[in-house]
Amino acid sequence: MKQVQYETFPGAKVTDDMLAEAANLFSENYGIWGEQSLTPGKRIRLGKRRLRDQYLPDHAATSYVRVTVDGTLAGNAFICRWRHDDRSICWITQLVVHRNYRGRGLASGLLGSLLMHPDDVYGIMSSHPFACLAAARSLGMGIEKVPLNFIKDNAEAILKASPVPYIGEAKLRGTLFEGSSSTGLVCGVDTGFFVDHKEPLEALEIVRETRQWPLGNLLDGHEYLLVLQSKHRFRSATSTS
Repeated sequence: MKQVQYETFPGAKVTDDMLAEAANLFSENYGIWGEQSLTPGKRIRLGKRRLRDQYLPDHAATSYVRVTVDGTLAGNAFICRWRHDDRSICWITQLVVHRNYRGRGLASGLLGSLLMHPDDVYGIMSSHPFACLAAARSLGMGIEKVPLNFIKDNAEAILKASPVPYIGEAKLRGTLFEGSSSTGLVCGVDTGFFVDHKEPLEALEIVRETRQWPLGNLLDGHEYLLVLQSKHRFRSATSTS
């Protein structure tokens, strides 16, 4: 039987060796640049220094979650937390699972580890439908039941409050925010991140065969957006009312 272990570390406790391993995982498994990028077809790579600067900045409350299988790094997630409107926001700034370990529920396990901390709102921007499915599943809901009205009412203020620049500067896109659009995107952000969408679009076709997909089409340079209220926050609000 394979030994699967999840570990969570505060950002300040993440060592250079851990970051080097995380950087290698990202560079070998995240994806390749799309046609509209400066280096189409090349692997998207991150070094450990940029990984620390971008995902574990000193001025923010950050953490790192990893999963190992028989001692081998199989996946990880970087997290940033901030306060907004008296709520604790937990944002998944990066989620990567090694291609050899996909389809085993490790992404949901990584995100499920976050629920041990009593946050009020969870968020993620991702071009991959499976990452969105895992985020919704970790909070006990199907993707079909994602509360789009909550995202519409809260996303802009929550993103702007982020201490991470690329989150705060993301532009809300889709019919949920713009009223009308011919692109077919419902809920997403324009990040200008031109990753190749071949794999995400193939995944989207698979998802749409069995589920109602609420976020719409995936556009070049865009990512899907999820902003989800945690169960404990919902129960607390219900009890108070």
